Amino acid sequence: MPSTTSISPRYRRRRQWYIAVGAALVILLVFVVAYVYWQREVVGTRDYDGDGNGKVVLVRVEDGDTVSGLVPQLLDDNVVGSRSAIISAADRAEQAGEFRDLQAGYYALQEKMSADSALDALTDDERRLGVIDVPNGSTLDDTAVVGGDPRTGILSMIAQNSCREGLTDGLENCVTVDQLHEVIARTAPADLGVPDWATSEVDARGDDGRRIEGLISPGIHVFDPTAEPLEIVRELVTSSVTEYEGTGLVEMASTVGLTPYQVLTAASLVEREAPAGDFDKVARVILNRLNEDQMLQFDSTVNYDVDEQEVATTDEDRGRQTPWNTYAKKGLPDTPIASPGVEAMQAVERPAEGDWLYFVTVDQEGTTVFNRDFQAHEDAIEESRANGVLDSAR
Repeated sequence: MPSTTSISPRYRRRRQWYIAVGAALVILLVFVVAYVYWQREVVGTRDYDGDGNGKVVLVRVEDGDTVSGLVPQLLDDNVVGSRSAIISAADRAEQAGEFRDLQAGYYALQEKMSADSALDALTDDERRLGVIDVPNGSTLDDTAVVGGDPRTGILSMIAQNSCREGLTDGLENCVTVDQLHEVIARTAPADLGVPDWATSEVDARGDDGRRIEGLISPGIHVFDPTAEPLEIVRELVTSSVTEYEGTGLVEMASTVGLTPYQVLTAASLVEREAPAGDFDKVARVILNRLNEDQMLQFDSTVNYDVDEQEVATTDEDRGRQTPWNTYAKKGLPDTPIASPGVEAMQAVERPAEGDWLYFVTVDQEGTTVFNRDFQAHEDAIEESRANGVLDSAR
């Protein structure tokens, strides 16, 4: 009778374990292959349709950013379907000569946009937020101009560029001018980014919502439109102070007998009073008058605190006692009257040589006459009136 060999239970369990592991590996391999295929053939080339699903996403673009550099952000925020889709859209636009370089700022996009729509949005200035371009001589508040267009103030620029109707609906982060005034008035100067050399003067203005006038420099500023008002103000002031100090402000101030804050204030007068090409001469007039204890008597300092501004001012306006009116007070205004540009700052730090005490623009081409003799100055004023530059009734 033939013998039979029995299989031990231990061997049977081991064989079953091997079979189970092998089956699991096969299943895992199938899943890996399927996942790789899905990632490469589906997700890897996926492109959404249309302009998005209505859910707003703010995409930040830094100076020098490229489309490829923004891909991680666009994918994380589910703006585009795949890297391949947005890169292909950029390549098509470049080949068609329609590609525009990306500009710094925050752009209002949406989730699930087609790559073409997303690329268009990233180069659309109407969707660009968190960027202000401050002209030389700007003020914090809007300015009404008699017979001319109003000038938009820096605080309005910030508010207008923190959100935009129809583009940022659903984001509850719009900053208002009133909020900015409140923050400026109620926050300690150091927390606003005010430097040591301006702290006492800013603090002396109490709860004036304009007490940081002049401390936000002209030029392009980028800020986070989703930030709180205080964060925005502090960022703008801090970056502006860095720019101003880069002109040599702190080092040069003492050479002209002023403090750094007084240089900033004097530069704001130069910005508002001087015609192009004569900044250093007007700066010298200011310094000469201060040194001789003579009133500055600048119409720009009168205008700073009137509701509607004109080049010429009235006797009534010139007689008003304000912290800025240099017809009614000696010395510089208590604060700058505008944001001076770098050229105006450098003019005060390095003024022209001359003994002039007076200047007036005498024609429509901007020719400005500088004098030390008062009668010669009066003659120049008559010439200016005859040429229609000054209003003889004022």
